[in-house]
Amino acid sequence: MKLLVIGFVWPEPNSSAAGIRMMQLLQAFQSQDYNIIFASSASYSEHAEDLKEYGIETRRIKLNDSSFNDFVRELNPDIALFDRFMTEEQFGWRVAEECPNAMRILDTEDLHSLRKVRQELHKSKEEFTIDKWLEADITKREIASIYRSDLTLVISEYEIQLLIDGIGIDESLLLYLPFMYNTLTKAEIGGLPEFENRQHFVTIGNFRHEPNYDSIVYLRKSIWPLIKEQLPNASIYVYGSYPMQKVKHLHSDEDGFFIKGWAKDADQVMRSAKVCLTPLRFGAGLKGKMAVAMRNGTPVVTTRIGAEGLSNDFGGFIEDIPDSFAKKAIELYLNRSVWNEKQNLGFEMMNSRFEKSRFEKKLVEKVNFISGQLVEWRLNNFIGTMLQFHTLQSNKYLSKWIESKQVK
Repeated sequence: MKLLVIGFVWPEPNSSAAGIRMMQLLQAFQSQDYNIIFASSASYSEHAEDLKEYGIETRRIKLNDSSFNDFVRELNPDIALFDRFMTEEQFGWRVAEECPNAMRILDTEDLHSLRKVRQELHKSKEEFTIDKWLEADITKREIASIYRSDLTLVISEYEIQLLIDGIGIDESLLLYLPFMYNTLTKAEIGGLPEFENRQHFVTIGNFRHEPNYDSIVYLRKSIWPLIKEQLPNASIYVYGSYPMQKVKHLHSDEDGFFIKGWAKDADQVMRSAKVCLTPLRFGAGLKGKMAVAMRNGTPVVTTRIGAEGLSNDFGGFIEDIPDSFAKKAIELYLNRSVWNEKQNLGFEMMNSRFEKSRFEKKLVEKVNFISGQLVEWRLNNFIGTMLQFHTLQSNKYLSKWIESKQVK
């Protein structure tokens, strides 16, 4: 089977949760002997994974350019996977036009519309509601993309229910597919540093991602001073790719607030720390930093947004108020028994909720089922077929107009 993956960016597993997610998907399909071609219109980035080392062919493609039609027609993939709804908007209609028999899969990464609406409401100091989310243009675009796709992969159980209950999308069009990890063995757990051999706090995340930047500013101004007052010798190490100048300005040796930049080995960074702090105030999807922390035995203090998609018995505490957040961080830092309890809950969650082989099996079975009866499948998704028809007509002529302007 030939799989074409069209990426909004090149995957960076050491920089973002989206990069981790994409590499897990690629490896899942590779385990089934798929021939994979990864294409993107983005420039190569300094932290991008070298996909050729994994035996994956790469291609640069252009936006609003008929050369993509020639490329995809010649490639003639069995399946096309789009890594965000914007990618499906840009290239999905061209795939449908040139390769109508190719199954089209959308991986939402997270619901971008949910994250964007939450961000805007946070800035305007308004409460989030489902109605406000539904009113947003970006929501209509993302939902239309989901309907146009034969299958949509959703990383969070919260988002699955939101799409089913809030929109009324047929559950058969969606597949819950969280982060996928091998089961942690007793030997791996036993090899991690214990409470006494860890020190300081840590947080990690791509600084270009607005929820991460906001959380660092919030941590620096509203939470860290409360922790530092009670733990004067403690420090926090802030890791993340692409630290802008406004991030570097938050660094303070005196306050023990250290901006460290990109972490080549996030696991090593996480397992050296005693507590991970993740005070996200908006966002969506499962948070990669939470999975990295729990896998490395580092308890977390986060917010309701940070823990979304997880049950309350994960490896840490949920607090939305700075004072309460700081108190739980201090408790974990000082109390070995509480720390051990939360660490064990994290191990249990990783092994019970994100077990790799179980979800890889579900993915393969679903893809095989749909691709084996694609015509009938699409007949049962009339809304998607209708949207695909109108999108093909409108985007086709808009793109041709843009292309003609570029030529001139």
